[in-house]
Amino acid sequence: MSIQVGSVVEGKVTGIKSFGAFVEIAEGQTGLVHISQVSHTFVNDINDVMKVGDVVQVKVLNVEGGKISLSVKETQPKPEGSDRPRRGGNTNSKGPKSGGGGKKQSSGPTSYKTEGSNEPFNTMEDQLKEWAKKAGMV
Repeated sequence: MSIQVGSVVEGKVTGIKSFGAFVEIAEGQTGLVHISQVSHTFVNDINDVMKVGDVVQVKVLNVEGGKISLSVKETQPKPEGSDRPRRGGNTNSKGPKSGGGGKKQSSGPTSYKTEGSNEPFNTMEDQLKEWAKKAGMV
């Protein structure tokens, strides 16, 4: 039987390692389910999710050089809200803004005004002193 990329097959877990599980899928052919492909949620220890002897549905992700990459999570529906952007990701689909060259140009020292005061401060030390004064620490 030829293994087709994209097909969903049943297999039996034959081995567990910290990085994933080995699953026998057909005629003695074994593939790897990487730990990142076990579940839609974070898996710290694969032993919490799978054990040797488990029968699982897997999707064939890749067949290359005799190595078969499998996924359990691709056979399961995505949890609700999983299509949210990740933290730190770029949510601007238009790409970087043009005209800036990617670097902010400095025009020299900047002075800031504290809340309720017209007096500027130039350093973090000045701001900390101001906050300490407002907090009654000085």
